[in-house]
Amino acid sequence: MDFLVIGSSMAFFAYMLATMAIVSRLFHPSGPNLERVLILATTAIAIHLFNDAQLFFVQDGINFSLPNVISLVSLIITITISIVALRAKVNLLLPVIYGFAGIWQLVRIFIPSTESIPLVAEKVILVSHISLALIAYCILIIATLYAFQVSYINLKLKSKNLTAVVHLPPLMQVEKQLFTILAIGTFCLFASQLIGLAFLEGFLAKENIHKTTLSLIALFIYSVILFGHFKQGWRGHRVLVLTIVASAILTLSYFGSRFVKEFLLS
Repeated sequence: MDFLVIGSSMAFFAYMLATMAIVSRLFHPSGPNLERVLILATTAIAIHLFNDAQLFFVQDGINFSLPNVISLVSLIITITISIVALRAKVNLLLPVIYGFAGIWQLVRIFIPSTESIPLVAEKVILVSHISLALIAYCILIIATLYAFQVSYINLKLKSKNLTAVVHLPPLMQVEKQLFTILAIGTFCLFASQLIGLAFLEGFLAKENIHKTTLSLIALFIYSVILFGHFKQGWRGHRVLVLTIVASAILTLSYFGSRFVKEFLLS
C-alpha cells in the first residue's frame, strides 16, 4: 500500500523530531520547548490517526490484526500523555511514547501483510469487551510509565540530585496520579473480564483459556498493588516491580498468542 508507506514514513519522522526536540533539552535549565514538541507531536498523531483509520475499517468489519492493534494502542497512549502534558510535567514520559510510536510506524512498513481478522461491527458485546480490554491495557501501560517516573524521581531525590528533577513534577503528585490511573485501569480490566465471563460463549474455550487465565492473573496482581498501597502503604520499588510483572503478563495475554498465530504459524 503506497499510502501506508508514505503515511507511516511521515508519522515516523514527525515523531522522531518531537522526540529529539524534548530529549535535546530534557536537562536544559529552561527545559524543553513544549509548544514546539506538541506541534510536532500533533502532526505525527494526525498522520498516525489517518493511517489507522485506513487500515482498521475494512468492508463489513473492523480489522483487528496484531500490527493494527499495537498501532492503535500506541496512538491512544500517545494522545493521552500529550493531553496530560498540557497541564502536567511529563517530560520523562514523552520521549518514550513518541519514540515507540514513531518506531512502530516505521516497522509497519516492513511487516508482511497478514490475513485480515475482521470483527463485525454488529457484534456489540464482543466489540464492548475488546474496546474495554484495549482501554484498560492503554491505561495500565500509562500507569507503568508513571511507576518508572516515580522511581526515577525518588532515586534522584535520595541522591540529592535536584538538577535532574527540576523540570519534573513533585514526587507526591506523580505518586497520587499513578495510583489513580492504576485504579481506573484495573476497574476497566475487571469490567472487560466480567463482560467476557458473563456474555461471551467462547471466553473459557480451550483456545482462549490461556489468555483468560493470564488476564485474570494480571488483574489479581494489579488489585494486590492497590490493596497494598491503600491498606499497607506500599510504594516505591515494590510497586514498580509488581506493576512491571502485571503489565508483562497482560501483554503476553493480549499479544502473545496472536503473534504466534499471525506470524510464526502463518
